[in-house]
Amino acid sequence: MLNVGVIGLGSISDFHVKPYAANSEAKLFAFCDMNKDRLDTAGKLYDVQSLYTSYEDLLADQNVDAVSICTWNATHAEIAIAALKAGKHVLVEKPLCTTVEDAKRVEDAVKASGKILQVGFVRRYAKNTKLVKSFLDNGDFGELYYAKASCIRRLGNPGGWFSDKDRSGGGPLMDLGVHMIDICWYLMGKPKPVSVSGHTYSKLGNRSNIQNLSFYKASDFDASLNSVEDLATALIRFENGASLYVDVSFTLHAVKDDVSVKLYGDKGGLELEPQLMMTTERHDTIINITPQIDHLNFQFEEAFQSEIDYFVASCLGKATTLSPVEDGVEVIKMLCGAYESASLGKEILL
Repeated sequence: MLNVGVIGLGSISDFHVKPYAANSEAKLFAFCDMNKDRLDTAGKLYDVQSLYTSYEDLLADQNVDAVSICTWNATHAEIAIAALKAGKHVLVEKPLCTTVEDAKRVEDAVKASGKILQVGFVRRYAKNTKLVKSFLDNGDFGELYYAKASCIRRLGNPGGWFSDKDRSGGGPLMDLGVHMIDICWYLMGKPKPVSVSGHTYSKLGNRSNIQNLSFYKASDFDASLNSVEDLATALIRFENGASLYVDVSFTLHAVKDDVSVKLYGDKGGLELEPQLMMTTERHDTIINITPQIDHLNFQFEEAFQSEIDYFVASCLGKATTLSPVEDGVEVIKMLCGAYESASLGKEILL
């Protein structure tokens, strides 16, 4: 049995807490949050007795074997390092942290501790990702040489810490782009990134004036606070000659929201989102393939359950995580490289 502590009880924590509760090999043992009311409410709901307002106190609890870190991005590194030093396994929400320097510090701490650190790249754990990976591993699409992904929101700046660069590390690129970059890079076989050209735009603000269209707002939403970009784009080049283009937005004058993930090889191509589709050639004819599966689209809750189950199994020595710290470091290099490129106005080498 793995005794788990959850640090940070904001909205994303629900997708950790519920899967732990559903896992027969895990026990929700401790919660930590600075908001005492939220902490007490969660404790009562899940019958968790060990409640802390300080993560240091939770980490000092010798009964806790592993932790999920669901706090602001800027705190991920310090809490992860402290947890590893305290002898805990760690599942840290994406992104791993907000700087390359911190990412390397976390990686060093993992190596020194001998503990598991899993980065919350939840799309890697989705059923459709596993299905596509089996096709790719068997060479059905040949050499993947180009991918592109979008996560476009017309109106979707959550505000709160998401829109505070000091706490989030960035806007849609750090919040949404991390998923888009990671899933493409993972399915492409994780080639070594060599350069990135990025652009960021702050033209529309958070569009808090808009009425008649609702969107998710953080619990600490403040319309007057916004220091992150509206839109970000990045073109990433890899050592093997492949490339990846990503665009993501919190706000944009778009007709509709759009999420898409597309990869292209010399024997076929695929769209993972919005719905799984494949294409190839047979007998001089282009054919489209629709797999007969339960769901063609990304199943959010199911993927989180799979992610948590994988983490628990990895901590118990029954599996190997699909998203180790080394991958978190590489993704941070790409994210930070895109921001640096945008700031300098030129392509940079990684």
